[in-house]
Amino acid sequence: MNRPDYNLSQNEVLERYSTFRTGLSPEEARNRLERYGENKLAEGRKKTALEVFIDQFKDLIVWILIAAAVISILSGQGESSLVIFAVLILNAVLGTVQYLKAEKSLESLKAMSSPSATLLRGGIKVQVPSPEVVPGDILLLEAGDLITADARILESWSVKINESSLTGESEAVEKTADVIPEENVALGDRKNMVFSGSLVTYGRATAVVTATGMQTELGHIASLLDNTRQRKTPLQENLNKFSEKLAIAIIAICGVVFLLSYFRSGMGLLDSLMFAVALAVAAIPEALSSIVTIVLAIGTQKMAKQNAIIKELKAVESLGAVSVICSDKTGTLTQNRMTVEKIYADGKLCDGCDLELANDTQRLLLKTALLASDATHDAETGTSIGDPTEVALVLLGENFGVEESAYRSQHQRLGELAFDSDRKLMTTLQEIEGVPTLMTKGAIDVLLARSDRLMTSEGVRELTEADREEIMRVNNSLSEEGLRVLAFGYRELDCVRELSLDDEQGYVFIGLISMIDPPRPESVAAVADAKRAGIRTVMITGDHKVTATAIAKRIGIFGEGDLAVSGPELEQMTDEELDRKLTHISVYARVSPEHKIRIVTAWQRRGQIVAMTGDGVNDAPALKKADIGVAMGITGTEVSKDAAAMILADDNFATIVNAVTNGRGVYENIKNVIGFLLSGNMAGIFCVLYASLMALPAPFAAVHLLFINLLTDSLPAIAIGMEPASSDLLNRKPRDPKEPLLSGDLVKRIGLQGLLIAVPVMTAFYLGCRTGTAEAMTMAFATLTLARLFHGFNCREDRSILRMGLSGNPASLAAFGVGVLLLLAVLLIPALHGLFLVADLTLAQLGMILGLAVLPTLCIQITRIARGK
Repeated sequence: MNRPDYNLSQNEVLERYSTFRTGLSPEEARNRLERYGENKLAEGRKKTALEVFIDQFKDLIVWILIAAAVISILSGQGESSLVIFAVLILNAVLGTVQYLKAEKSLESLKAMSSPSATLLRGGIKVQVPSPEVVPGDILLLEAGDLITADARILESWSVKINESSLTGESEAVEKTADVIPEENVALGDRKNMVFSGSLVTYGRATAVVTATGMQTELGHIASLLDNTRQRKTPLQENLNKFSEKLAIAIIAICGVVFLLSYFRSGMGLLDSLMFAVALAVAAIPEALSSIVTIVLAIGTQKMAKQNAIIKELKAVESLGAVSVICSDKTGTLTQNRMTVEKIYADGKLCDGCDLELANDTQRLLLKTALLASDATHDAETGTSIGDPTEVALVLLGENFGVEESAYRSQHQRLGELAFDSDRKLMTTLQEIEGVPTLMTKGAIDVLLARSDRLMTSEGVRELTEADREEIMRVNNSLSEEGLRVLAFGYRELDCVRELSLDDEQGYVFIGLISMIDPPRPESVAAVADAKRAGIRTVMITGDHKVTATAIAKRIGIFGEGDLAVSGPELEQMTDEELDRKLTHISVYARVSPEHKIRIVTAWQRRGQIVAMTGDGVNDAPALKKADIGVAMGITGTEVSKDAAAMILADDNFATIVNAVTNGRGVYENIKNVIGFLLSGNMAGIFCVLYASLMALPAPFAAVHLLFINLLTDSLPAIAIGMEPASSDLLNRKPRDPKEPLLSGDLVKRIGLQGLLIAVPVMTAFYLGCRTGTAEAMTMAFATLTLARLFHGFNCREDRSILRMGLSGNPASLAAFGVGVLLLLAVLLIPALHGLFLVADLTLAQLGMILGLAVLPTLCIQITRIARGK
């Protein structure tokens, strides 16, 4: 069995990959590129436009409509089949266009220049695009470089790597060239390895490439995605169940109507069959799929304007059902940059923003922090290079008008002892007011042990045991708050000389600076809004438990009685034990990608709809496993974006809450659309059933039912889908994902409203019978059409028009106006009478139609006002 690369010496790893410290020759690099392939992750096969188009027809209702169209053709009613096929094709085109549009949005996010790598090839330093890096190449790494392949370090000059995108660890890791003798070392502890997707924050190094493309650790995580199945969204499941039940009910009703027409009304076999088919067309809301698609597309476009890019159309409504958000910490809830929090000097603990430069001790503390650091920050571009903790120190200086480059130029560095993990110190030598002075920062226990004096506002004095105890008490207090603490000291020398480790003794202790990766300001409000909406937020991070818990407390995720669990502790739990403790665990720390999937799965076992937010490669499998994965658009890796259903273009956690509000609004609109379509269709069914049972002539011709469907099932339904989200949506609990789309209350409302519309329609039919059957059918047809147009205002919300107003949704007014104009055109233009089988009506009959059509809406609105809605 081959030993892992981290077990090998530098020479052994060079021999394994048949390379040299001077790098591969250009010819050999080309050969290996052909052998190993390009250094990039494999992309899954994407559906073609034709495949997406065909997928739109995989629906039971669609097949029933196709069957109805075929019967229409066999019956000689070609115009009916043309209408049905036109609606189905329109729906398929809409779905295909929206899918391709979402894919295009994703591609635009990925349209960034490919990073390059600095290599040694044939002893010459060259830069090549990252896809051309091959195993055996010698990487040259410096601060600010993005690592493009996995590699074993050959030489290290205090190099530190930020591996947060891979491990979730927010702090940079110091790397070494030393052999690691242990076996089965965890990824985060492989100190002599660097990994693709990581960032060099400090120092420099050379390394030999050991893996590229899908063979890297990043590629390993990407491959986990292939073994992670996505669940259907609640809307998909509900629509499937709804379609099946509706199809069975419609087939049964049409069968009854066919039998009644044939045996009681005396219709011929073909006429009875055609009438049953016409009723099926009227009963089936064939536009439902396309209307739902359009409503989802409207929601998608609205969310895109609010920086939430939806990759999967039906994921919009999933957001509305989310009950648990499993959120990554670094860069998602926090700012992904270290910030000075508190300072301790001259016996005082104060906030970083309250530093007093008039105080000699605090001024010297800031001076030491800037001089004993290497990080740089460009205020104009906002870019920083260097270790995140040192960047925080530089930004502290800028907050008080001290620019690090100008300040360092005034105090030239004459020597240094670079930081290493054994000493836990970094020391620089400068002349301060003509005196050679060592400026040192490092771990408090090390620096305090090497100090014998203390800097105070009254001057330097002996460091007493009481002073040491007080300093350690402050340090412990800061550490318990999850803060990273650095200690600072100085020592004056007799002369400038070559520094040795023995010089790091006899310090004057100055003080402490503590820092943390702070929460995003908006994430606190977002978590509070989520809690108000009945959504549980859980933090999942690769960071230490203490740090993660401290951040969680600040944001409002971790409360009294909550638990924090580390990855190793989670591994010791059985699934049964995890299920018992799940609702009490608010923080998971030091976790791996497999842990994240297990956490998401545990919540899903409880019947929860889970959202997983993240930006790192390590988040990708859980993003795909979750009901909806939410990736960061700016800091997110391409793997996480590919796995997610939604991408936040602004990396703002608060955008998720807006998306939840929109998702809930979209679902409510879809339910209202379904209520509108089915209540109107039920009115038609009631009328036909009544006429069949009473042996009356058919109240509608087939062309009437098709016209009603085309007119009322399109623009008015879309207008209802455009209703703005209600302001109180976040005050409601997440809906039960097991709740059927057609709940008992909605079914009852559909039935009552359908009956309420059917009564005036049949009244109009009876009134028309005084003149003749043609007039009766025309009046019934016109009354049903106009009543359904009025009914569109009832279905916008479950509130009265007086409360919601008409101006809030201009589309509903436009749809009503267009519908009335088209109906008047059919009734009043003689050239259309033959096509639509309508008779001439008197002014009095038109007045009856208007009065009867508005009655159902008046009844519904008066009832709502009486109930205080």
